[in-house]
Amino acid sequence: MHAFRPLLRKSLFNLFAATLAVGALMAPRLAKAEALLLIEADSGKVLQAENATIPWYPASVTKIMTAYVTLKAVKDGKISLDTLVTVSPMAASQSPSKMGFRPGTQLTIDNALKMMMVKSANDMAVVLAEGVGGSIDGFSAMMNDTAKRLGMTQTSYVNPNGLPADGQITSARDLGILARSFLRDLPEYEYFVHIPAIRFGKRVTGNFNKLIGRYPGADGFKTGFICASGYNLVASATRNGRRLIAVVLGASSGTARAVKAAQLLERGFGQDNLSWLRPSLGTVENLVPVDASPPNLREEMCGGHRKRPASDDDDALIATNGGTSGSGSATGGEAQVTFFTAGLQPPLMKASELMASAPAAAEPVLVYTGPTRTGAALVAAVAADADQQNPPKARGKKTRIAKKPDTGSDAKTDAKTDAKTDAKTGTKTAAAKPAAAKPDASAKGDAKGEAKTAAKPAASKHAAAKPAEKPASGDAKPAKPKAATKPKPAPNNS
Repeated sequence: MHAFRPLLRKSLFNLFAATLAVGALMAPRLAKAEALLLIEADSGKVLQAENATIPWYPASVTKIMTAYVTLKAVKDGKISLDTLVTVSPMAASQSPSKMGFRPGTQLTIDNALKMMMVKSANDMAVVLAEGVGGSIDGFSAMMNDTAKRLGMTQTSYVNPNGLPADGQITSARDLGILARSFLRDLPEYEYFVHIPAIRFGKRVTGNFNKLIGRYPGADGFKTGFICASGYNLVASATRNGRRLIAVVLGASSGTARAVKAAQLLERGFGQDNLSWLRPSLGTVENLVPVDASPPNLREEMCGGHRKRPASDDDDALIATNGGTSGSGSATGGEAQVTFFTAGLQPPLMKASELMASAPAAAEPVLVYTGPTRTGAALVAAVAADADQQNPPKARGKKTRIAKKPDTGSDAKTDAKTDAKTDAKTGTKTAAAKPAAAKPDASAKGDAKGEAKTAAKPAASKHAAAKPAEKPASGDAKPAKPKAATKPKPAPNNS
């Protein structure tokens, strides 16, 4: 008996050390709020699940249900893709990301769906909700009835776009069920979930889902982000006739969610030969829901530590050995994990590098306002939308840039000086009125160009400059002395 005591103590020590080691490995995962799920699309078989039944704020992945309810109404013959819907003041008031159309603008169900699914346009989600359900509340009731019918027991909706609302809740489990249902029930409309890009007028917007055009076989679905939820993504991909669905909730950047989804999918495709070694996790419908409140990640996602405001279109990724840029430990070190197929083949490209690469070339899908058009009428509609976005004023823009170094003043000061000069020479000035009526030139700095209205004030500044220059260039001799002497007393008056 005494001889076994040292062995017993050693065994207990090893067990204690192993427990500490497992705890150390699990601590980061438990400390970081995140939910992951990987399932087979056809069977619903669960391949991986972590926190998959914890309630979560869905953000814009809500729009998968908005598209499902709308397209189910189309399939049932209640509406058609050509049905016109109208932008209401409520729709126009939604927060970005949005198309920014003015109230009263009409467009088809087809175009509204494309704008919503690619650009994640919150205004288009409301346009569809009001067009199909009569109101946001009416459509939300339709969404909740559908969720109940599909077995999404952890989901409730209060709006069609996923903007912050306490009652807007789902889970990775329920999102997996929804994605499966979409593919099963609406196969003829599947293209709406994997459009690579849309072109509206002159503006091209790529799909916020970074897997589209980058990850081999990627063919859906939708991204989402609000501060409380973090970066969410439902993604699907098909390889050798086998389709998988990955759900990532609570990632710390747009890049991180794409990398994690790609890693999940790659591991899933590599499990074919060794699946018998892993215990069965059952089907997604059989995952047991957790009765809890959804985590609120606002401080982590949108706190003062972030270098720039977080948004759903977070594409800050630099493919270096250091991983991602702008997200800190966005992938928890996983960005450097290489893909292995069943652990037997050489590693493929790193996930971070794959997401950093340019998407495969693809022709953007044309979207436009107004009724369905084809041929010359479609060309004219696209041209009209482009003209409303940004009227061409290239000459005025160049003149302002050319004059800036000479006068040391900005474009607004130049326009005012030219207007005063024209007034003294008796020249009719068309520049002064637009400059006074639309002074907001700051919209020009919007890198994303979210709304059409943001482009107009920037363009109006250039429009104001062009007429002011013509009198000066047409009568060079009288204009030059006045232009040279006029700016001198200006600083004394200001």
